[in-house]
Amino acid sequence: MIDSHCHLNCLKNGEHLSGVKTYLDEAAEHGVEGFLCVSIDLETYPSVLALAHHFPNVYASVGVHPNHDEGREPSEKELIEFAEDKRVIAIGETGLDYFHLKGDPSFQQQRFITHINAARHCDKPLIIHTRDAREDTIDLMQKFDAADAGGVMHCFTETWDMAQQALDMDFYISFSGIITFKSAEDLREVVKQVPMDRILIETDSPYLAPVPHRGKQNQPAYVRYVAECVAELKQVSVENIIQQTTENFNRLFKLDA
Repeated sequence: MIDSHCHLNCLKNGEHLSGVKTYLDEAAEHGVEGFLCVSIDLETYPSVLALAHHFPNVYASVGVHPNHDEGREPSEKELIEFAEDKRVIAIGETGLDYFHLKGDPSFQQQRFITHINAARHCDKPLIIHTRDAREDTIDLMQKFDAADAGGVMHCFTETWDMAQQALDMDFYISFSGIITFKSAEDLREVVKQVPMDRILIETDSPYLAPVPHRGKQNQPAYVRYVAECVAELKQVSVENIIQQTTENFNRLFKLDA
């Protein structure tokens, strides 16, 4: 399995290589062999990249989360330069999040556009975060040709209609431990409809631990619970989901070779 979206540096003791190794070793015991450690700001990006250079099965992204309102604002040129590192396989996470937003959303929108343009320039996929911003997210993806870069709608919690619009732009849909929550019945229906060759699985650790660990710190080992839930919903074997999502990850992030 591959945990297609985690924040290893944000885990407890994640600031130490020995601490991260403990999580990776436990994940390996559960069959998780690959990890994409996702950047949320430029201040901690060096630690994300350091993990990708230290552990051969950890990859990195570069980007600034839409909710991040402190620290440096990324320029398109800066993102492109960071993405030249071979261990960086994606731009993001980026997108729109109006759930906590107070005031004008234009700064989030401009940041999102910057990331889209950078991804198109360096031909690396986007990792898109969207919450309470369905129309604007799809609108900006369409207007600024996000399909040219491709990417993934990470930790997807939206409607089938939005999933369809993203799929039409050749994006992948990634599901997290949220699909195991009792309250996520509608989202589980979306899982059933997304084509198998477009699904990724993730933890978004240290957040959103799946049942039966809900309320505790999430970690990459728990992506197995997501795989098991998807398998049940798709009525296929867990092995099938593991193989398919691994192939999908490698195809999206151009790791087939």
